[in-house]
Amino acid sequence: MKINKLLLLGALATLSFTACKNDKKAEEEAEKMEMEAKAEAEEMKMAEEAKMAEMKKKEAEETSIAAVAMNSADHTTLVAAVKAAQLDVMLKTEGPYTVFAPSNDAFDRLPKGTVDTLLKPENKEKLTDVLSYHVVPGDVTSAKLTELIKANNGFYMLKTANDGELRAEINNAGNITLTDGRGKKSTITAADLDASNGTVHVVNTVMMRS
Repeated sequence: MKINKLLLLGALATLSFTACKNDKKAEEEAEKMEMEAKAEAEEMKMAEEAKMAEMKKKEAEETSIAAVAMNSADHTTLVAAVKAAQLDVMLKTEGPYTVFAPSNDAFDRLPKGTVDTLLKPENKEKLTDVLSYHVVPGDVTSAKLTELIKANNGFYMLKTANDGELRAEINNAGNITLTDGRGKKSTITAADLDASNGTVHVVNTVMMRS
């Protein structure tokens, strides 16, 4: 009888040990599955975030200053110049920038052969300087520029991307004009063309720093 009790206790102990072992194994498997599920969820989240970031980047590029110019039939010469100077990449980036964009007519007013000369590979540095003179860091809308002009005794000096200056004023007709380094005036003919990385103002003259 005593032996039977011992056998019974032994069996119960064995069952108890086995059950604990099985419970621990099940617990470990559950933890492993949970970790794998979390890792998979994190991976999916990262993939979704990367996809969204790529979509936002593409959308921004499609509405960037470079895209605004490329979609304008009046700025084909400017676009060709920007590409030749390899500034199209910069004008797709976050910015913000304010670009005073000369129209095709503005380029046509330059002395004959000027554009062709500037577009030559050996004149890339000069072309870049000319184009950079039309770019102002920051987002300067016409309303903001008007405010700055009025607050500064009727003029405001804009600092360009190539460390030049443009003197902004308001003429008798109420239009904003820009005087370049040669003392020649350019008029904003279309203002506040919105872009994802700044603002574009159309001007009727190709401006020169000197």
